[in-house]
Amino acid sequence: MNLIVGLGNPGQEYVGTRHNVGFRCVQHLARKHGMAFSRRECRSRLAVGDIDSNPALLARPYTYMNLSGRAVACLMRKHRISLTDILIVYDDMDLPTGRIRLRPQGSAGGHRGMQSIIAALVSQDFPRLRIGIGSPQGGDPIRYVLGTFSQEERGAVAGAMRQAAEVVECLLREGIEAAMNQFN
Repeated sequence: MNLIVGLGNPGQEYVGTRHNVGFRCVQHLARKHGMAFSRRECRSRLAVGDIDSNPALLARPYTYMNLSGRAVACLMRKHRISLTDILIVYDDMDLPTGRIRLRPQGSAGGHRGMQSIIAALVSQDFPRLRIGIGSPQGGDPIRYVLGTFSQEERGAVAGAMRQAAEVVECLLREGIEAAMNQFN
């Protein structure tokens, strides 16, 4: 079983915000592969199914971003999933809007959701897919990530969702090295 976790914040007020691109990515994957977020476990909404003949568990933690580690650790324990079989999808202010970057491991880079996951798993040795949301250009970073994309940015974000889905499919089919070589 592969666990693909999209980070975000629950609630209508966060739909469409920059901080919720992880949620959007796993929702896109679910739609593309005929999966529905019909289960609830470990403070998460889950969709279970196959992605290119690989069993997958898509998760949207409903713990709020800063406590995402609790949900991820619980899901990993409950489903006996190893660190190498997870993928965390989240927003990144260090990448231009719409750019994606797949890595096999790494630090949190200041992202509080990732800090929570690294602390809960006591490791940073797990794959992650970062989706660029651009930077606030001197403004308040919290207000920026909780803001919505401009009209000009929306096309880039839609393209990033399609490409992120292709990254996940390639990763599950061929492994992380092949996916990194093809998409980074």
